[in-house]
Amino acid sequence: MKRIIRGAALAALFALTACGGGGNPLEQGGAAQPGTITVGSANFQENVLLAEIYAQALEAKGIKVNRKFNIGSREVIFDQIKSGALTVLPEYNGALLAYLDKDAKATSTEQVNIALKQKLPPELELLDSAPAENKDSVTVTKATADKYKLKTLEDLAPVAKDMTLGGPPEFKTRMQGVVGLKSVYGIEFKEFKPLDTAGPVTVAALKNGDIQAANLFTTDPSIPQNGFVVLEDPKDLFSAQNVTPLVYKKGVDDKVRSTLNAVSVKLDTKTLTELDKRLIVDKDDAEQIAKDWLKSQGLA
Repeated sequence: MKRIIRGAALAALFALTACGGGGNPLEQGGAAQPGTITVGSANFQENVLLAEIYAQALEAKGIKVNRKFNIGSREVIFDQIKSGALTVLPEYNGALLAYLDKDAKATSTEQVNIALKQKLPPELELLDSAPAENKDSVTVTKATADKYKLKTLEDLAPVAKDMTLGGPPEFKTRMQGVVGLKSVYGIEFKEFKPLDTAGPVTVAALKNGDIQAANLFTTDPSIPQNGFVVLEDPKDLFSAQNVTPLVYKKGVDDKVRSTLNAVSVKLDTKTLTELDKRLIVDKDDAEQIAKDWLKSQGLA
């Protein structure tokens, strides 16, 4: 019964994300008790699933966990972990570096993590990155790619003036977003339409022609399912985006660190894509997906 209730709660959170509504998850469920690890997540489905994987892995080691999922974008959630309101957060290293340093030039996983550790505030610690990556992308339909002969972001620059780009509101102001598309590639769209975070609203808008380009994540199963085309990024605007646990130093010990690092070792991009398919396409319960995967890897 406990699993069913939590699964229903996760489903409700996903529905709220799609609608852009709901209360602040930080104010729901009560404060964490001393000795409890509070695991948070951003407001999109994959990140909630990763947070659930972290939470169950910790619980399997006898660690008490409080869940605060679906909080919001990095612009909202970063201050929460910096303050200690959250203890653990699944992050994406390159995107986090771009948030902390708009002039960052690092592109590889190693370069990004070295730079990131120098930029993180002293309250926070970066644990081991997983091989799994999920990058931002600018994605178009096959019809649009064929019409304008689009293969790379460089091809987009001459024709973007006739196109509308859709994505989460924060994509408009991010370096790894509209700002960088202009400065790195000279791409200026006719319009930016704020939608959800690489979710069903954005996918539907792209399919229906309401937008001609979309910010989608590269592990999104809707891309192959709909025959969408991810435009190549030859100048590495979207740097390495490895799934990486970010923790509040004072809230964790070596047991927590080793548990989360063990998850990272096992998680690669192929696996993450398969887990996303179960969640987004097959509509499986996030808690059950996490449980199945952790058990298959000997982590629970």
